[in-house]
Amino acid sequence: MENKSYLSIGKASDIENKKERRIYRFFEMLPGLLSWSVLFLAVFCSWKIPFIASIFIISFSLFWLLRTIYYSFHLWSGYQKMKKIEKADWIKKLNSLSSSKYSLKTIKNWKELYHLIVIPMYKEELEILKDTFSSLEKSNYPKEKMIVVLGCEERNKEEAQKIASEIEKEFGKKFFRFLITWHPQNLKNEINGKGANETWAAKKAKKEIIDPLKIPYENIIFSSFDADTCVFPQYFSRVSYCFLTAKKPLKTSYQPIPLFINNIWQAPIVSQVFSFSSTFWHTINQERANKLITFSSHSMSFKTLIDVNFKQTNVVSDDSRIFWQCFLKFDGDYRVKPLYYPISMDANVSKNLFKTMINIYKQQRRWAYGVGDIAYFLFGFLKNKKIPIRKEISLGWELIEGHIEWATASLLIFFIGWLPLLLGGPQFSQTVLSYNLPKIISRLMTISMIGLVFSAYLSFLLLPPKPPSFSKYKYIIWAFSWLLFPFIMVFFTSFPALDAQTRWLLGKYMGFWTTEKVRK
Repeated sequence: MENKSYLSIGKASDIENKKERRIYRFFEMLPGLLSWSVLFLAVFCSWKIPFIASIFIISFSLFWLLRTIYYSFHLWSGYQKMKKIEKADWIKKLNSLSSSKYSLKTIKNWKELYHLIVIPMYKEELEILKDTFSSLEKSNYPKEKMIVVLGCEERNKEEAQKIASEIEKEFGKKFFRFLITWHPQNLKNEINGKGANETWAAKKAKKEIIDPLKIPYENIIFSSFDADTCVFPQYFSRVSYCFLTAKKPLKTSYQPIPLFINNIWQAPIVSQVFSFSSTFWHTINQERANKLITFSSHSMSFKTLIDVNFKQTNVVSDDSRIFWQCFLKFDGDYRVKPLYYPISMDANVSKNLFKTMINIYKQQRRWAYGVGDIAYFLFGFLKNKKIPIRKEISLGWELIEGHIEWATASLLIFFIGWLPLLLGGPQFSQTVLSYNLPKIISRLMTISMIGLVFSAYLSFLLLPPKPPSFSKYKYIIWAFSWLLFPFIMVFFTSFPALDAQTRWLLGKYMGFWTTEKVRK
Protein backbone atom coordinates (compact mmCIF):
# COMPACT_ATOMS: atom_id res chain seq x y z
CA MET A 1 0.00 0.00 0.00
CA GLU A 2 1.25 3.48 -0.90
CA ASN A 3 2.62 5.49 2.03
CA LYS A 4 0.63 8.70 2.34
CA SER A 5 2.15 10.06 5.51
CA TYR A 6 2.53 13.40 3.74
CA LEU A 7 -1.20 13.93 4.29
CA SER A 8 -0.50 14.97 7.89
CA ILE A 9 2.04 17.72 7.10
CA GLY A 10 1.25 21.07 8.70
CA LYS A 11 4.45 22.95 7.86
CA ALA A 12 7.93 22.23 6.51
CA SER A 13 9.44 21.42 9.90
CA ASP A 14 7.11 18.39 10.16
CA ILE A 15 9.18 16.65 7.45
CA GLU A 16 12.22 14.65 8.61
CA ASN A 17 13.89 14.23 5.22
CA LYS A 18 16.07 17.35 4.70
CA LYS A 19 15.71 17.41 0.91
CA GLU A 20 11.95 17.10 1.03
CA ARG A 21 11.79 19.66 3.84
CA ARG A 22 13.63 22.18 1.64
CA ILE A 23 11.24 21.51 -1.25
CA TYR A 24 8.21 22.01 0.98
CA ARG A 25 9.76 25.16 2.48
CA PHE A 26 10.22 26.59 -1.03
CA PHE A 27 6.57 25.90 -1.77
CA GLU A 28 5.62 27.73 1.45
CA MET A 29 7.64 30.74 0.30
CA LEU A 30 6.38 30.68 -3.30
CA PRO A 31 3.12 32.71 -2.97
CA GLY A 32 4.84 35.49 -1.02
CA LEU A 33 7.72 35.59 -3.52
CA LEU A 34 5.30 35.85 -6.43
CA SER A 35 3.10 38.54 -4.87
CA TRP A 36 5.98 40.75 -3.77
CA SER A 37 7.64 40.26 -7.16
CA VAL A 38 4.50 41.45 -8.93
CA LEU A 39 4.33 44.58 -6.77
CA PHE A 40 8.07 45.26 -7.07
CA LEU A 41 7.99 44.90 -10.86
CA ALA A 42 4.98 47.23 -11.07
CA VAL A 43 6.89 49.92 -9.17
CA PHE A 44 10.19 49.28 -10.98
CA CYS A 45 8.62 49.32 -14.44
CA SER A 46 6.68 52.50 -13.60
CA TRP A 47 10.04 54.10 -12.89
CA LYS A 48 12.23 52.63 -15.65
CA ILE A 49 9.78 51.77 -18.46
CA PRO A 50 6.63 53.83 -17.69
CA PHE A 51 5.19 53.36 -21.18
CA ILE A 52 5.17 49.56 -20.87
CA ALA A 53 3.91 49.82 -17.28
CA SER A 54 1.04 52.07 -18.38
CA ILE A 55 -0.01 49.67 -21.12
CA PHE A 56 0.03 46.83 -18.60
CA ILE A 57 -2.02 48.81 -16.08
CA ILE A 58 -4.63 49.74 -18.68
CA SER A 59 -4.81 46.13 -19.87
CA PHE A 60 -5.09 44.87 -16.31
CA SER A 61 -7.86 47.36 -15.47
CA LEU A 62 -9.75 46.35 -18.61
CA PHE A 63 -9.28 42.69 -17.71
CA TRP A 64 -10.78 43.30 -14.28
CA LEU A 65 -13.68 45.21 -15.76
CA LEU A 66 -14.50 42.25 -18.00
CA ARG A 67 -14.03 39.88 -15.09
CA THR A 68 -16.40 42.00 -12.99
CA ILE A 69 -19.05 41.66 -15.69
CA TYR A 70 -18.38 37.92 -15.91
CA TYR A 71 -18.65 37.52 -12.14
CA SER A 72 -21.85 39.60 -12.05
CA PHE A 73 -23.58 37.13 -14.35
CA HIS A 74 -22.40 34.25 -12.15
CA LEU A 75 -23.57 36.08 -9.03
CA TRP A 76 -27.05 36.67 -10.39
CA SER A 77 -27.30 33.11 -11.66
CA GLY A 78 -26.17 31.75 -8.29
CA TYR A 79 -28.67 33.93 -6.45
CA GLN A 80 -31.53 32.82 -8.71
CA LYS A 81 -30.66 29.16 -8.18
CA MET A 82 -30.45 29.67 -4.43
CA LYS A 83 -33.94 31.21 -4.28
CA LYS A 84 -35.35 28.42 -6.45
CA ILE A 85 -33.78 25.69 -4.31
CA GLU A 86 -35.00 27.39 -1.12
CA LYS A 87 -38.58 27.19 -2.37
CA ALA A 88 -38.44 23.47 -3.24
CA ASP A 89 -39.82 20.91 -0.80
CA TRP A 90 -36.80 18.68 -0.15
CA ILE A 91 -38.53 16.30 2.23
CA LYS A 92 -41.10 15.69 -0.48
CA LYS A 93 -38.30 15.12 -2.98
CA LEU A 94 -36.67 12.62 -0.60
CA ASN A 95 -39.97 10.77 -0.19
CA SER A 96 -40.50 10.60 -3.94
CA LEU A 97 -36.92 9.47 -4.62
CA SER A 98 -36.80 5.79 -5.47
CA SER A 99 -34.17 3.79 -3.56
CA SER A 100 -33.01 2.40 -6.91
CA LYS A 101 -31.69 5.88 -7.68
CA TYR A 102 -29.56 6.02 -4.55
CA SER A 103 -25.88 6.04 -5.43
CA LEU A 104 -25.11 4.43 -2.06
CA LYS A 105 -26.59 0.92 -2.17
CA THR A 106 -26.13 0.31 1.59
CA ILE A 107 -29.13 2.60 2.19
CA LYS A 108 -32.63 1.40 1.35
CA ASN A 109 -34.55 4.38 2.69
CA TRP A 110 -33.47 7.98 3.17
CA LYS A 111 -34.59 7.83 6.81
CA GLU A 112 -31.65 5.53 7.46
CA LEU A 113 -29.39 8.56 7.06
CA TYR A 114 -28.02 10.13 10.23
CA HIS A 115 -26.52 13.59 10.57
CA LEU A 116 -23.58 14.15 12.90
CA ILE A 117 -23.40 17.87 13.64
CA VAL A 118 -20.33 19.18 15.46
CA ILE A 119 -20.39 22.73 16.84
CA PRO A 120 -17.07 23.80 18.39
CA MET A 121 -17.27 26.77 20.73
CA TYR A 122 -14.78 29.06 22.44
CA LYS A 123 -15.87 32.17 24.38
CA GLU A 124 -19.12 32.55 22.43
CA GLU A 125 -22.04 34.05 24.34
CA LEU A 126 -25.07 31.97 25.30
CA GLU A 127 -27.31 34.01 22.97
CA ILE A 128 -25.24 32.98 19.95
CA LEU A 129 -25.31 29.27 20.84
CA LYS A 130 -29.05 29.40 21.50
CA ASP A 131 -29.71 30.80 18.03
CA THR A 132 -27.54 28.07 16.51
CA PHE A 133 -29.31 25.25 18.36
CA SER A 134 -32.75 26.77 17.77
CA SER A 135 -32.08 26.65 14.03
CA LEU A 136 -31.21 22.93 14.33
CA GLU A 137 -34.39 22.30 16.27
CA LYS A 138 -36.49 24.13 13.67
CA SER A 139 -35.01 22.23 10.73
CA ASN A 140 -37.45 19.92 8.98
CA TYR A 141 -35.21 16.85 9.07
CA PRO A 142 -36.27 14.15 11.61
CA LYS A 143 -34.60 15.00 14.93
CA GLU A 144 -34.36 11.31 15.80
CA LYS A 145 -31.72 11.08 13.08
CA MET A 146 -29.59 13.97 14.33
CA ILE A 147 -26.54 13.52 16.59
CA VAL A 148 -25.41 16.90 17.91
CA VAL A 149 -22.06 17.50 19.60
CA LEU A 150 -21.11 20.71 21.40
CA GLY A 151 -17.31 20.83 21.42
CA CYS A 152 -15.98 22.90 24.34
CA GLU A 153 -12.43 23.86 25.29
CA GLU A 154 -10.91 22.87 28.62
CA ARG A 155 -8.84 26.07 28.58
CA ASN A 156 -12.10 27.97 28.95
CA LYS A 157 -13.96 25.41 31.06
CA GLU A 158 -15.13 27.56 33.96
CA GLU A 159 -16.99 29.96 31.70
CA ALA A 160 -18.00 27.42 29.05
CA GLN A 161 -19.43 24.96 31.60
CA LYS A 162 -22.29 27.33 32.44
CA ILE A 163 -23.17 27.91 28.78
CA ALA A 164 -22.90 24.22 27.88
CA SER A 165 -25.18 23.29 30.80
CA GLU A 166 -27.79 25.82 29.66
CA ILE A 167 -27.68 24.48 26.12
CA GLU A 168 -27.98 20.88 27.32
CA LYS A 169 -30.89 21.78 29.60
CA GLU A 170 -32.83 23.47 26.80
CA PHE A 171 -31.88 21.35 23.78
CA GLY A 172 -30.30 18.12 25.07
CA LYS A 173 -33.43 16.02 24.66
CA LYS A 174 -34.51 17.50 21.32
CA PHE A 175 -32.23 15.28 19.23
CA PHE A 176 -31.44 11.57 18.87
CA ARG A 177 -28.25 12.05 20.86
CA PHE A 178 -26.60 15.10 22.41
CA LEU A 179 -23.00 15.13 23.60
CA ILE A 180 -20.75 17.71 25.25
CA THR A 181 -17.01 17.18 24.77
CA TRP A 182 -14.01 18.91 26.34
CA HIS A 183 -10.97 19.36 24.15
CA PRO A 184 -7.74 19.26 26.22
CA GLN A 185 -5.26 22.05 25.69
CA ASN A 186 -1.63 21.77 24.60
CA LEU A 187 -1.89 18.35 22.98
CA LYS A 188 1.12 17.31 20.93
CA ASN A 189 1.12 18.32 17.24
CA GLU A 190 -1.93 20.51 17.66
CA ILE A 191 -2.81 24.16 17.07
CA ASN A 192 -5.49 25.25 19.50
CA GLY A 193 -8.43 26.15 17.28
CA LYS A 194 -11.58 25.00 15.57
CA GLY A 195 -10.03 22.06 13.70
CA ALA A 196 -8.47 20.48 16.79
CA ASN A 197 -11.63 20.95 18.86
CA GLU A 198 -13.84 19.58 16.09
CA THR A 199 -11.63 16.54 15.52
CA TRP A 200 -11.66 15.72 19.24
CA ALA A 201 -15.47 16.06 19.31
CA ALA A 202 -15.96 13.85 16.23
CA LYS A 203 -13.72 11.13 17.65
CA LYS A 204 -15.61 11.23 20.94
CA ALA A 205 -18.93 10.93 19.12
CA LYS A 206 -17.61 7.93 17.22
CA LYS A 207 -16.40 6.23 20.39
CA GLU A 208 -19.30 7.05 22.72
CA ILE A 209 -22.32 7.06 20.39
CA ILE A 210 -21.78 5.77 16.87
CA ASP A 211 -19.70 2.65 17.58
CA PRO A 212 -21.80 1.43 20.57
CA LEU A 213 -24.97 1.81 18.47
CA LYS A 214 -23.22 0.18 15.48
CA ILE A 215 -24.41 2.84 13.06
CA PRO A 216 -22.71 2.27 9.67
CA TYR A 217 -20.28 5.08 8.94
CA GLU A 218 -21.55 5.20 5.34
CA ASN A 219 -24.99 6.15 6.70
CA ILE A 220 -23.77 9.29 8.44
CA ILE A 221 -23.34 12.77 7.00
CA PHE A 222 -20.91 14.85 9.02
CA SER A 223 -21.50 18.62 9.20
CA SER A 224 -18.81 21.03 10.34
CA PHE A 225 -20.35 24.24 11.67
CA ASP A 226 -19.10 27.35 13.44
CA ALA A 227 -20.65 28.34 16.77
CA ASP A 228 -22.69 31.08 15.05
CA THR A 229 -23.89 28.96 12.11
CA CYS A 230 -27.67 28.97 11.80
CA VAL A 231 -29.05 26.45 9.32
CA PHE A 232 -32.05 27.28 7.18
CA PRO A 233 -35.02 24.91 7.70
CA GLN A 234 -34.30 22.54 4.79
CA TYR A 235 -30.52 22.35 5.02
CA PHE A 236 -30.28 18.72 6.14
CA SER A 237 -32.97 17.48 3.76
CA ARG A 238 -31.22 19.29 0.89
CA VAL A 239 -27.85 17.78 1.86
CA SER A 240 -29.42 14.33 2.21
CA TYR A 241 -30.92 14.54 -1.28
CA CYS A 242 -27.60 15.64 -2.79
CA PHE A 243 -25.77 12.90 -0.88
CA LEU A 244 -28.12 10.14 -2.05
CA THR A 245 -28.08 11.27 -5.68
CA ALA A 246 -24.39 12.15 -6.00
CA LYS A 247 -22.39 9.98 -8.39
CA LYS A 248 -19.82 9.32 -5.67
CA PRO A 249 -21.35 10.41 -2.36
CA LEU A 250 -18.39 9.21 -0.29
CA LYS A 251 -15.98 11.22 -2.42
CA THR A 252 -17.90 14.49 -2.33
CA SER A 253 -18.16 17.42 0.07
CA TYR A 254 -21.31 19.55 0.14
CA GLN A 255 -20.91 23.33 0.33
CA PRO A 256 -23.71 25.78 1.24
CA ILE A 257 -23.69 29.53 0.65
CA PRO A 258 -22.69 31.46 3.80
CA LEU A 259 -24.79 34.56 4.43
CA PHE A 260 -23.17 36.77 7.06
CA ILE A 261 -26.46 38.34 8.16
CA ASN A 262 -27.30 37.11 11.67
CA ASN A 263 -26.43 40.50 13.17
CA ILE A 264 -26.08 42.53 9.99
CA TRP A 265 -28.23 45.44 11.17
CA GLN A 266 -26.02 45.92 14.23
CA ALA A 267 -22.80 45.79 12.20
CA PRO A 268 -20.84 48.93 11.27
CA ILE A 269 -20.95 49.95 7.62
CA VAL A 270 -17.48 48.60 6.88
CA SER A 271 -18.44 45.20 8.30
CA GLN A 272 -21.71 45.18 6.37
CA VAL A 273 -20.05 45.75 3.02
CA PHE A 274 -17.30 43.28 3.80
CA SER A 275 -19.83 40.63 4.88
CA PHE A 276 -21.89 40.88 1.71
CA SER A 277 -18.74 40.96 -0.43
CA SER A 278 -17.76 37.63 1.12
CA THR A 279 -21.24 36.21 0.57
CA PHE A 280 -21.21 37.30 -3.07
CA TRP A 281 -17.80 35.72 -3.67
CA HIS A 282 -18.97 32.38 -2.29
CA THR A 283 -22.18 32.60 -4.34
CA ILE A 284 -20.07 33.14 -7.46
CA ASN A 285 -17.94 30.13 -6.58
CA GLN A 286 -21.04 27.90 -6.48
CA GLU A 287 -21.21 28.49 -10.25
CA ARG A 288 -17.63 27.20 -10.66
CA ALA A 289 -18.15 23.77 -9.15
CA ASN A 290 -15.12 22.18 -10.81
CA LYS A 291 -12.91 24.60 -8.86
CA LEU A 292 -14.93 24.80 -5.65
CA ILE A 293 -13.14 24.12 -2.33
CA THR A 294 -14.72 23.67 1.09
CA PHE A 295 -15.04 26.79 3.22
CA SER A 296 -16.16 27.27 6.83
CA SER A 297 -19.45 25.39 7.39
CA HIS A 298 -19.84 22.35 5.11
CA SER A 299 -20.87 18.68 5.08
CA MET A 300 -19.25 15.42 3.99
CA SER A 301 -19.44 11.65 4.52
CA PHE A 302 -18.43 10.54 8.01
CA LYS A 303 -16.91 7.42 6.45
CA THR A 304 -14.64 9.63 4.37
CA LEU A 305 -13.67 11.72 7.38
CA ILE A 306 -12.54 8.53 9.13
CA ASP A 307 -10.71 7.31 6.02
CA VAL A 308 -8.53 10.44 6.00
CA ASN A 309 -8.00 10.13 9.77
CA PHE A 310 -10.20 13.15 10.54
CA LYS A 311 -9.28 16.79 10.05
CA GLN A 312 -5.72 17.88 10.60
CA THR A 313 -5.17 19.38 14.05
CA ASN A 314 -1.87 21.09 13.18
CA VAL A 315 -3.20 23.66 10.69
CA VAL A 316 -5.07 26.95 10.94
CA SER A 317 -7.20 26.63 7.78
CA ASP A 318 -8.70 23.21 8.49
CA ASP A 319 -11.90 23.87 6.53
CA SER A 320 -10.10 24.14 3.20
CA ARG A 321 -7.38 21.65 4.15
CA ILE A 322 -9.90 18.81 4.55
CA PHE A 323 -10.67 19.10 0.82
CA TRP A 324 -6.99 18.72 -0.10
CA GLN A 325 -6.59 15.84 2.37
CA CYS A 326 -9.38 13.98 0.59
CA PHE A 327 -8.20 15.02 -2.86
CA LEU A 328 -4.72 13.59 -2.27
CA LYS A 329 -5.96 10.57 -0.33
CA PHE A 330 -8.24 9.48 -3.19
CA ASP A 331 -5.75 10.28 -5.99
CA GLY A 332 -7.66 13.30 -7.26
CA ASP A 333 -11.03 11.54 -7.21
CA TYR A 334 -12.73 14.02 -4.91
CA ARG A 335 -14.96 17.01 -5.52
CA VAL A 336 -17.18 19.64 -3.86
CA LYS A 337 -20.85 19.83 -4.80
CA PRO A 338 -22.46 23.28 -4.54
CA LEU A 339 -25.71 23.10 -2.58
CA TYR A 340 -27.03 26.51 -3.70
CA TYR A 341 -28.65 26.55 -0.28
CA PRO A 342 -27.88 29.15 2.40
CA ILE A 343 -26.77 29.03 5.98
CA SER A 344 -26.39 32.23 8.01
CA MET A 345 -23.51 33.40 10.17
CA ASP A 346 -22.52 36.54 12.08
CA ALA A 347 -21.06 39.62 10.49
CA ASN A 348 -17.84 40.70 12.18
CA VAL A 349 -18.89 42.96 15.07
CA SER A 350 -16.93 44.04 18.11
CA LYS A 351 -17.46 46.51 20.95
CA ASN A 352 -16.61 49.56 18.84
CA LEU A 353 -15.78 50.52 15.27
CA PHE A 354 -12.02 50.53 15.72
CA LYS A 355 -11.98 47.06 17.30
CA THR A 356 -14.34 45.79 14.60
CA MET A 357 -11.97 46.98 11.86
CA ILE A 358 -9.04 45.27 13.59
CA ASN A 359 -11.05 42.05 13.87
CA ILE A 360 -12.07 42.19 10.19
CA TYR A 361 -8.39 42.47 9.29
CA LYS A 362 -7.46 39.53 11.54
CA GLN A 363 -10.31 37.39 10.25
CA GLN A 364 -9.37 38.08 6.64
CA ARG A 365 -5.72 37.34 7.43
CA ARG A 366 -6.74 33.99 8.93
CA TRP A 367 -8.74 33.16 5.82
CA ALA A 368 -5.84 34.26 3.61
CA TYR A 369 -3.48 32.11 5.70
CA GLY A 370 -5.04 29.22 3.81
CA VAL A 371 -2.40 30.07 1.21
CA GLY A 372 -0.42 27.41 3.07
CA ASP A 373 -2.56 24.88 1.20
CA ILE A 374 -0.50 25.69 -1.90
CA ALA A 375 2.63 24.10 -0.40
CA TYR A 376 0.53 21.17 0.82
CA PHE A 377 -1.00 20.28 -2.53
CA LEU A 378 2.12 21.03 -4.61
CA PHE A 379 4.13 18.69 -2.41
CA GLY A 380 1.29 16.17 -2.52
CA PHE A 381 1.28 16.32 -6.32
CA LEU A 382 4.99 15.50 -6.31
CA LYS A 383 4.43 12.54 -4.01
CA ASN A 384 1.24 11.21 -5.61
CA LYS A 385 1.79 10.19 -9.23
CA LYS A 386 -1.75 8.88 -9.66
CA ILE A 387 -3.45 12.27 -9.86
CA PRO A 388 -4.29 13.24 -13.47
CA ILE A 389 -2.02 16.02 -14.67
CA ARG A 390 -5.06 17.90 -16.00
CA LYS A 391 -6.50 18.17 -12.51
CA GLU A 392 -3.15 19.14 -11.05
CA ILE A 393 -2.79 22.04 -13.49
CA SER A 394 -6.41 23.19 -13.27
CA LEU A 395 -6.73 23.24 -9.49
CA GLY A 396 -3.13 24.28 -8.93
CA TRP A 397 -3.41 27.28 -11.24
CA GLU A 398 -6.76 28.30 -9.75
CA LEU A 399 -5.46 28.31 -6.19
CA ILE A 400 -2.12 29.99 -6.92
CA GLU A 401 -3.62 32.62 -9.22
CA GLY A 402 -6.44 33.27 -6.76
CA HIS A 403 -4.11 33.94 -3.84
CA ILE A 404 -1.76 36.14 -5.88
CA GLU A 405 -4.70 38.22 -7.11
CA TRP A 406 -6.07 38.33 -3.57
CA ALA A 407 -2.87 40.03 -2.44
CA THR A 408 -2.08 42.25 -5.43
CA ALA A 409 -5.09 43.05 -7.65
CA SER A 410 -6.59 45.84 -5.54
CA LEU A 411 -3.21 47.51 -5.05
CA LEU A 412 -2.47 47.36 -8.78
CA ILE A 413 -5.81 48.92 -9.69
CA PHE A 414 -6.31 51.57 -7.01
CA PHE A 415 -2.75 52.60 -6.06
CA ILE A 416 0.05 51.38 -8.29
CA GLY A 417 -1.95 52.24 -11.41
CA TRP A 418 -0.98 55.87 -10.91
CA LEU A 419 2.74 55.30 -10.35
CA PRO A 420 3.88 55.88 -13.97
CA LEU A 421 2.66 59.47 -13.59
CA LEU A 422 4.67 59.92 -10.39
CA LEU A 423 7.82 57.97 -11.25
CA GLY A 424 7.94 58.08 -15.04
CA GLY A 425 9.96 61.29 -15.17
CA PRO A 426 9.57 64.45 -17.27
CA GLN A 427 10.03 62.68 -20.60
CA PHE A 428 7.08 60.35 -20.00
CA SER A 429 4.93 63.14 -18.52
CA GLN A 430 5.00 64.91 -21.91
CA THR A 431 3.59 61.92 -23.82
CA VAL A 432 -0.01 61.45 -24.96
CA LEU A 433 -0.23 58.24 -22.94
CA SER A 434 0.73 60.09 -19.75
CA TYR A 435 -2.04 62.61 -20.40
CA ASN A 436 -4.65 59.94 -21.10
CA LEU A 437 -3.67 57.35 -18.48
CA PRO A 438 -5.69 58.85 -15.59
CA LYS A 439 -8.68 59.44 -17.89
CA ILE A 440 -8.67 55.84 -19.15
CA ILE A 441 -8.34 54.33 -15.68
CA SER A 442 -11.03 56.67 -14.28
CA ARG A 443 -13.46 55.73 -17.03
CA LEU A 444 -12.83 52.04 -16.55
CA MET A 445 -13.39 52.46 -12.81
CA THR A 446 -16.58 54.44 -13.48
CA ILE A 447 -17.95 51.67 -15.68
CA SER A 448 -17.00 49.18 -12.97
CA MET A 449 -19.30 51.11 -10.62
CA ILE A 450 -22.16 49.29 -12.34
CA GLY A 451 -20.96 46.22 -10.47
CA LEU A 452 -21.21 48.12 -7.18
CA VAL A 453 -24.77 49.23 -7.98
CA PHE A 454 -25.69 45.63 -8.73
CA SER A 455 -24.05 44.47 -5.49
CA ALA A 456 -25.96 47.09 -3.50
CA TYR A 457 -29.23 45.97 -5.09
CA LEU A 458 -28.57 42.30 -4.37
CA SER A 459 -27.59 43.06 -0.78
CA PHE A 460 -31.02 44.65 -0.29
CA LEU A 461 -32.65 41.41 -1.47
CA LEU A 462 -30.67 39.38 1.06
CA LEU A 463 -31.19 41.67 4.03
CA PRO A 464 -33.26 40.21 6.89
CA PRO A 465 -36.24 42.31 8.06
CA LYS A 466 -35.23 45.65 9.58
CA PRO A 467 -35.62 45.79 13.36
CA PRO A 468 -38.28 48.34 14.42
CA SER A 469 -35.71 50.34 16.35
CA PHE A 470 -33.82 51.24 13.15
CA SER A 471 -34.81 54.23 11.06
CA LYS A 472 -35.88 53.78 7.44
CA TYR A 473 -33.00 56.10 6.52
CA LYS A 474 -30.74 53.17 7.35
CA TYR A 475 -31.52 51.87 3.85
CA ILE A 476 -30.12 55.05 2.28
CA ILE A 477 -26.95 54.82 4.35
CA TRP A 478 -26.73 51.17 3.35
CA ALA A 479 -26.88 51.99 -0.35
CA PHE A 480 -24.14 54.62 -0.20
CA SER A 481 -21.94 52.44 2.00
CA TRP A 482 -20.92 50.48 -1.11
CA LEU A 483 -18.77 53.46 -2.08
CA LEU A 484 -16.38 52.15 0.58
CA PHE A 485 -15.76 49.03 -1.49
CA PRO A 486 -12.41 50.17 -3.02
CA PHE A 487 -11.14 51.07 0.47
CA ILE A 488 -12.23 47.66 1.77
CA MET A 489 -10.59 45.84 -1.13
CA VAL A 490 -7.23 47.41 -0.33
CA PHE A 491 -7.13 47.53 3.46
CA PHE A 492 -9.19 44.43 4.27
CA THR A 493 -8.32 42.22 1.32
CA SER A 494 -4.88 42.92 -0.19
CA PHE A 495 -3.07 43.94 2.99
CA PRO A 496 -4.11 40.97 5.16
CA ALA A 497 -3.44 38.58 2.26
CA LEU A 498 0.05 40.05 1.84
CA ASP A 499 0.49 39.80 5.60
CA ALA A 500 -0.41 36.09 5.58
CA GLN A 501 1.81 35.31 2.59
CA THR A 502 4.73 37.19 4.10
CA ARG A 503 4.43 35.15 7.29
CA TRP A 504 4.72 31.95 5.24
CA LEU A 505 7.59 33.52 3.27
CA LEU A 506 9.57 34.34 6.42
CA GLY A 507 8.58 31.22 8.34
CA LYS A 508 6.71 33.30 10.95
CA TYR A 509 3.86 30.84 11.34
CA MET A 510 0.51 31.88 12.80
CA GLY A 511 -1.64 30.23 15.41
CA PHE A 512 -5.43 30.10 15.21
CA TRP A 513 -7.18 33.39 15.95
CA THR A 514 -10.80 32.96 17.03
CA THR A 515 -13.10 35.64 15.66
CA GLU A 516 -14.71 37.60 18.47
CA LYS A 517 -18.49 37.41 18.27
CA VAL A 518 -20.46 40.26 19.81
CA ARG A 519 -24.21 40.81 19.63
CA LYS A 520 -25.22 44.38 20.47
